[in-house]
Amino acid sequence: QVQLVESGGGLVQAGGSLRLSCAASGRTFSSYVMGWFRQAPGKEREFVAGIFRSGGTTDYADSVKGRFTISRDSAKNTVYLQMNSLKPEDTAVYYCAADFLSWDIRRKDYAYAYWGQGTQVTVTS
Repeated sequence: QVQLVESGGGLVQAGGSLRLSCAASGRTFSSYVMGWFRQAPGKEREFVAGIFRSGGTTDYADSVKGRFTISRDSAKNTVYLQMNSLKPEDTAVYYCAADFLSWDIRRKDYAYAYWGQGTQVTVTS
């Protein structure tokens, strides 16, 4: 069993920055791929970023590439999402998720067995 707890969401103006954190517990942190997803009102949940078990490989949705950075700290069992140059269209509930079966970064949410409760990010224009 894996427990994931996100934090760091909030209200920010366009062009601003936020850093989301996701603290994991329950299994060996390095044994799973971690992903960030988001869901805006009335829209489907979408992949934002992912990081491989070792942290050496990352993947980003085109919409956030160059603005967001995913990283992980194995000593703290935590994965981060640094979000810069935020836009109103980034407004959503952001979720972190853990996938302990795959050997690559999956963009489909059904690949991830464990999910956090979500944290709201609101970007005003």
